Amino acid sequence: MQSMLNQDLQNQVRRRWLRQHSDESDEDVDTEFSQTAGPCILEILLVMWQVLATERRFWAWETSTDWWDCIVLKVWDDSQWLRTFMELCDLLSPALKRQNTKMRAPFTVEKQVAIALWKLATPDSYRSVGNQFGMGKSTVGAAVMQVAKAIIKLLLRKIVTLGNVQVIVDGFAAMGFPNCGGVIDGTHIPILALEHQGNHYINRKGYFTMVLQALVDHKGCFTNIYVGWPGRVHDARVFRNTTLFKQLQQGNYFPDQKITVGDIEMLVVILGDPAYPLMPWLMKPYAGSLDSSQELFNYRLSKCRMVVESAFGRLKACWRTLLTRSDFSQTNVPFVIAACCVLHNLCESKGETFMA
Repeated sequence: MQSMLNQDLQNQVRRRWLRQHSDESDEDVDTEFSQTAGPCILEILLVMWQVLATERRFWAWETSTDWWDCIVLKVWDDSQWLRTFMELCDLLSPALKRQNTKMRAPFTVEKQVAIALWKLATPDSYRSVGNQFGMGKSTVGAAVMQVAKAIIKLLLRKIVTLGNVQVIVDGFAAMGFPNCGGVIDGTHIPILALEHQGNHYINRKGYFTMVLQALVDHKGCFTNIYVGWPGRVHDARVFRNTTLFKQLQQGNYFPDQKITVGDIEMLVVILGDPAYPLMPWLMKPYAGSLDSSQELFNYRLSKCRMVVESAFGRLKACWRTLLTRSDFSQTNVPFVIAACCVLHNLCESKGETFMA
């Protein structure tokens, strides 16, 4: 088939050259150049056709991956980091494995996860991350979201979970507050400016954000998260529209574990700042002029509340894409935030900071 196409192309070029060569009355520069160069053009076109007709194995242009292949995998000697990294890759492997195709050679699960971790752990652009790994920015964007969604699908319910309530209660009791099952708060994650209904996402400080609400245990691990509300919305409203609020209101989030304080039976409670509503299962600080016992109550509650503030601080310090306005789209931001919360818990449990 290819030889027939080559012959046809050769015949077409020869006929054109003969027409030009026979026209002796035409003496302009272009015709003279064509007559002189006709055989050369024929040879060049035939060579070009053979090159273009060559079957390609992969359409993607190969870029350098030396940094990942030669430095990260062979030089870095943090064995604990590598063990945690490989464990994460194994957990995500069922959702990330790809098959070979003639269009593109698939890159490994390890490389997909590494690309995502690097993007989440830095404020770097897609192009900058792509340069590190020898990938195009669109490939980086696809890899990050595939990994983020795999984390949510496979790990969210396993890693962001309540755990042993008695251990949590004992942990907060050691800080001075009895029968506490967690501390709740919200934090704002910067996002790109939005064209439609953007004013709903402008927070009280004047920039575009999305709210992450989280309940944490005594060690600062997330036990419940809720992501997606616009930055303009008050923390109390976000909380009232969550499944967590409904479960606490119905009394089926924590086990029926009461203690007696004085002559009052006390449920397992959560702690919040003054923005949250006072409920039988939610304690907040006293306001106004306080006596000594109320000041002591506020002090102990504040000491426990520092756990959630510290957790948010570590989350953003490790996964710095949450610290500055990133280039993720509005629809992808909730997936990214939730994935970072899962990774936060994994890092906390392993004593790791990954690539931060």
